[in-house]
Amino acid sequence: MNKNIKLAVAGAVLALGATAANAGIIIPAGDWTVDISGNVNSYYTNTRKEGGSVVGGLAMASDTGTKNAAGISTGLLPNFLSVAGSTRQNDLDVTFLISINPGSSQNNAGSGGSGTEHRQAFLTFGDKSWGSVKIGKDLGIFASDAILNDMTLLGVGSASGAPSTTTLGRIGSGFMYADWKSQIAYTTPNMGGFQATVGLTQSWDALASQLSTDVLSTSGVNTVARTLASTGSTSRGGSSTAFEGKASYSFSANDTSGKVWVGGFSQKVEGIGSQDRAHAVDIGANVNMAGFGLTGYYYKGEGIGTTLMLRDGYDTSGRRRDSDGGYVQATYVLPTKTKVGISYGVSNLDQTAETATALVKENNMYTAGLYHPLTKHLNLVAEYNNVESKAQTNVESKTKNVSLGAILFF
Repeated sequence: MNKNIKLAVAGAVLALGATAANAGIIIPAGDWTVDISGNVNSYYTNTRKEGGSVVGGLAMASDTGTKNAAGISTGLLPNFLSVAGSTRQNDLDVTFLISINPGSSQNNAGSGGSGTEHRQAFLTFGDKSWGSVKIGKDLGIFASDAILNDMTLLGVGSASGAPSTTTLGRIGSGFMYADWKSQIAYTTPNMGGFQATVGLTQSWDALASQLSTDVLSTSGVNTVARTLASTGSTSRGGSSTAFEGKASYSFSANDTSGKVWVGGFSQKVEGIGSQDRAHAVDIGANVNMAGFGLTGYYYKGEGIGTTLMLRDGYDTSGRRRDSDGGYVQATYVLPTKTKVGISYGVSNLDQTAETATALVKENNMYTAGLYHPLTKHLNLVAEYNNVESKAQTNVESKTKNVSLGAILFF
């Protein structure tokens, strides 16, 4: 894959150390080199849920007792089909990338298929001497390294058991969703391992109202935004573009490699008086040595809410809610090349001076996973996830799921 194209799927593969091709199907085409790449995945997931209702909780409620659910769908990654092109013209490296992202499940007989997303459509231009500029829609800048280093990216993570286009993975139980955003961003050249990206990204609305129980856990990241928009709640729109940035340092010596990064997010939000800006910072590190991999990540923000950026970041009086969270992850590659991983993450949302409500206070998740490279391109995946959600009123709900499936990169 062309070095100037930062495809999220490829980044996930490299971050996790899973076996997959470094490039897709390469086709010379005149002045251009065309790269067709992507992935196909699907998982059987069996879910057990119990506990009360937690608004915004990732664990599903079962007020009438323990309930089980099962389904077959894509995991955290949707299916990707990406067409990219690269060329060198007028001393500039010029690239483009467009992707389509179909799901692999449906809920209704005779419906003919599932939802389809269009997550990427961007161009870049630049030179290794001064960096590159990206214009278009791609993975957001803030929290992007958190999701690309999360092992559930190759699996399921938090899931309802009901079919959907994608699941949540560890989103909302360890980091905020980086999302797919329209953006104009500049990335510096790689200077001895150091690299930075700054950009303007599309602003989101800050929704202060509560959601119905189980919206997040039953919808997946593909439909959560649409569900939020359809609640009929009062929204406070962004009055300008958001500012995002990150800086990282990558290193490698002998059999040791790793990366350290820091990032930030800031956006002005309309109609909320003096606390009219939501902002956040994060820091993370990943180290790999002799088959072992360790990842640690932490974020903290004001007004950013939880799970999705700006979701429940403000109360109905316009006061910012503080939030923070992070995750730790350890992996080891066995002699069979099977990767074994365990991780724990938590996302916290503080209460303001408002009366205690059923709004989520904490989402946390334990994950254990096996990722086996059956071939150079095909990985078998088995995961166990234990999700707990707690409300400001201390009501709790719990979800446990087991997932089995496969993901193919090309």
